[in-house]
Amino acid sequence: MAYWLMKSEPDVFGIDDLKRVKVEPWDGVRNYQARNMMRDQMKKGDEVFFYHSNCEVPGIVGLMTIAKEGYPDDSAFNPKARYYDPKSDPDNPRWYRVDVRFKRKFRRVIPLAELKACPELANMPLVRKGNRLSIMPVSPEEWRFIMSLVEA
Repeated sequence: MAYWLMKSEPDVFGIDDLKRVKVEPWDGVRNYQARNMMRDQMKKGDEVFFYHSNCEVPGIVGLMTIAKEGYPDDSAFNPKARYYDPKSDPDNPRWYRVDVRFKRKFRRVIPLAELKACPELANMPLVRKGNRLSIMPVSPEEWRFIMSLVEA
């Protein structure tokens, strides 16, 4: 099993939205590195931190799991869709998505500022300057440490 962190803006799609619908396609990712992770590396059952970004207190807000492995993001093919990409071709898809399943909402947000202050997370891409990826791997050690913050 692998561990991941996936970011979403809570006013677009937040942890409460996922809790309500239970399972949701994680679409609209338009970065090749993040696409490759969804297409090639994410596996059903992988654990994922749900991270709220671009909000008053960005941070980790809950857990989800990968419910369906990477498949073409058909929103790229629909001219009326928010994430339409005229260069994407159904016969040779450019963009992929996974389905995620709600697992748990944390009692508190684990704020980015708190994560940055932890020396145990110094190598985590999330806390490094200039990292703007919306999807990133989390090492087992980082996962365990963050979970200890949740349980504290």
